[in-house]
Order: sequence, then structure tokens, then C-alpha cells
Amino acid sequence: RSAPYRRGMAELRKTKLTIVGAGSVGATTAYACQIRGVAGTIAIYDLNGQKTRAEVLDLNHGAAFVPSSDVIGSDDIEVTAKSDLIVITAGAKQKPGQTRLDLAGANVAITKKLVPALLEHSPNAVILMVTNPADVVTMAAQKFSGLPRHRVFGSGTVLDTARLRYLLAEHVGVATGNVHAYIAGEHGDSEIALWSSASVGAVPLKDWAPPGKPSIDAETRRQIHGQVVNAAYDIIQGKGATWYAIGLAVARIAEAVLRDEDRVLSVSSWLDDYNGISDVCLSVPSVVNSSGVQYYLDVPLSSSELAGLRASADEVRAVARSVGI
Repeated sequence: RSAPYRRGMAELRKTKLTIVGAGSVGATTAYACQIRGVAGTIAIYDLNGQKTRAEVLDLNHGAAFVPSSDVIGSDDIEVTAKSDLIVITAGAKQKPGQTRLDLAGANVAITKKLVPALLEHSPNAVILMVTNPADVVTMAAQKFSGLPRHRVFGSGTVLDTARLRYLLAEHVGVATGNVHAYIAGEHGDSEIALWSSASVGAVPLKDWAPPGKPSIDAETRRQIHGQVVNAAYDIIQGKGATWYAIGLAVARIAEAVLRDEDRVLSVSSWLDDYNGISDVCLSVPSVVNSSGVQYYLDVPLSSSELAGLRASADEVRAVARSVGI
């Protein structure tokens, strides 16, 4: 296997990324991927042909200001052919007062129809599920694709992890990139923060106590975790949906796959005896490269964190069973 960043620009130019769904999340993901030069070809597929063509035209008008890529799109599924990575954002939107799990039935039905059709045109693709509820829909995509489990995974808590790091950085007064902490479990209300392994720079979070800087006590951790869990609801209440941060998060995951980076990300994948948890898709820190999820990391967990992760697994598993997964 190639080492991280081994893919040069010439090889990257040959890669193809398909984004299914031309709504706010899909279009913003395409924009983020275009700006970052993630793939040689970015294809958008949506049944609304007029909307798709408009998004493609708008993106192409900015081609002079971004790394070179071909942006194409259509309401014909043939536009997705020979993709290396397929990102699925299509599905019913989360409405104010609705949880991500409330969307399960409708979006599992869409996944059942969509995934096999996409794989007919791109049998070698890695599938990345973004549609909510991400963990249940990822389980559905794995079932309906027939692919090896490592090739179908979800965006999981990558965005939630970014939210956690932002809030911790704001609290302690350091750059976000110097905060190392993860959200694990369901991408939703039962997600947990992995406080035991969190650190600021090289300092474990539990030992963080620079002179004149605020501490991160149990109450502070509780408040920050609550803000992470409720972040999407706050944004949905204010503007109807989230799209900027998730678009950037997905672009980052796409880079890890298409650039073969071996990057650690808190994506959602099928767990098999992970601290006794099996038969469910949940987010844990995992190594992501061109094959998908290469493996997940055995992160130290406190007893409360392990209990929370198991409860999260039970929550997702129950919803998946209720919709026949």
C-alpha cells in the first residue's frame, strides 16, 4: 500500500468523486472539495436536473480561482460512472424538533434503492454516507451494497469532534488545531465525549492547569458536551439546516480517501467486538485511507465512557432493527 500523501498531483488528477444530492449539504460539499482540490473530477448527481445544472454552472464559474478540477453533473446516474468515492447526502431533511433518528425510515428506503444502482456504475467505489441518521443509514448501505464493510462507512462524528475541539479551544485559549479530543458513538443525542484520552498540546486534559487559565472541571465538561450535542438543533432553529461545517468535514474525509492519507478520523463503521460492542455502526477514532476504514483504534475508555458507548450502540441498534436493518 502507498504511504500517506504518496499520490502526486498527476495521480490525484485521475480520481473521481461523486456527490449524490444537490441540496445544501451536497452543493456545499462540492464547493469545499473544489476549493481544496480534492479530486480531478467532481460529479454531482440529483434527480432535480435543473438544480444540478445550476450548481455545476455556478461552481465552474469559479474555476479560475481554485485548483484545477472538472465539475460535472446530471440527473442521469451515468454521470456517476467509474467513481473512486461516492458521497451520499441525498435524503429527507431534519426539521425543527426532529431528531436524526426520526429520519431513519424514509432515508433507509432511499438508501436501499440508491446504493445498488450507484454500484452498478462504480463497482470499485468506496461509499461514504452523510445522510442522517448517519449510523443507521450506514448500516443500511452496508446491507444493500454487499461490499466489504471497510468500503462503506459514514461521516459519523467527524463534525461533532470538530465542534468539541472548537469549544475546548475557545475555553482554554489555544488554537483549535492544538486540541486533541474525540466525540464517539452515535452521530446524535447519545454521542459521548472521550475525555479520558483528550489533550491540549501534549498535556492531558485532566492535567490542564496553566497559571491564569480556566480549568476544565466536570461541570465545564458537561456544559461543553451539551453544546456539542445541541449544536445542530440550534443551527436548524436559526436557519433551517446545517451545511457549511458538514461540507468542510466531508471534504476532509474525502481527502483522506482520495489522497490515501491513513488519517485518524471519528467516522462511523461496523464494529466487531470493539470493547464488547458488535453488530452496529458507531463512530470511534479510525484510520481512513483509499480502502475506506482500514482499522479502528483501541482508545482508552473510562468505565463511564464505555457505558455511554454501549448505551449509544443499543440506541442505534434498536432503531436499525425497527426499520428492518
